Parts: sequence; C-alpha cells; structure tokens
Amino acid sequence: MMTAAQQDAKAPGAEETVSVLLYSDDVTTREQVLTGVGRRASIDTPRIRWHEAATPDAVVDYVEHGSYDLLVLDGESAKFGGMGLCRSLKTEIYRCPPVLLLIARAQDAWLASWSEADAVVSMPLDPITLQETMADLVRRR
Repeated sequence: MMTAAQQDAKAPGAEETVSVLLYSDDVTTREQVLTGVGRRASIDTPRIRWHEAATPDAVVDYVEHGSYDLLVLDGESAKFGGMGLCRSLKTEIYRCPPVLLLIARAQDAWLASWSEADAVVSMPLDPITLQETMADLVRRR
C-alpha cells in the first residue's frame, strides 16, 4: 500500500506532499501546531497536507481507513489522551505511521516512551523545536 505522499508524487506535475494527522481536543493546541509548523516542516521536506481530528474515535477511524505519513497527538487531551491513544495505535495498527507526541512537561518523556511514540515535544510549543522534530520524522519515513 502506498502512502498518501507516494500517491501524490505519482500524479503528473504534482509536488510531493506528506499527509499529517493532527489530534487534539483543544482547538487552540491544533492552531498552535498548524501555525508553528506551517506548510512545510523545513525547506528540504515536502509540503504538508494537514488533517485534523478532535476525538480519539476519529483518529482510530482515520488511521484504519486512511494513509498518513505522520501522526501528531496531544498527550494532554482530556478523557483519552494522546499517550494512551499512541500506545493503542502502535499495538493495534499494522505499520502504524510514526507518532510525534505533544507532552505537558519534559519530565513526562518516560511516559511517552511507554506509549511507543517516535518523538516528543514539550509544551509550551517552541515552533523551531516542533519544526525540527517533524522534519526529522518526515526525513526518516
């Protein structure tokens, strides 16, 4: 199965893109990520096609039925946070895309490792750190 970026790259005259699913139940957090990263994580990475989700059920549905190159999950979402969601996705989804987990404090990194996240960024979000971390994950895909 080809990723969304691979399918887009095959279209004649199409610029390569990466498909990123962003999950947070907080619209402000989603806006911070979208604004902090923008259309590209770095000059040497493809354009990003953002998809947003505000509920864990939507994330599971999108990942099961879609094709994403990267998932960005808010570890601080209420009721069912990104850490538990990451752990579930990593154990239940065959070839789960890499996951960038947003955590409240750097001290929570040990819990993020339990969740099998591929990378973490601490809040408050620093746009440079966020961009560099996403760019690294995109380059590794």
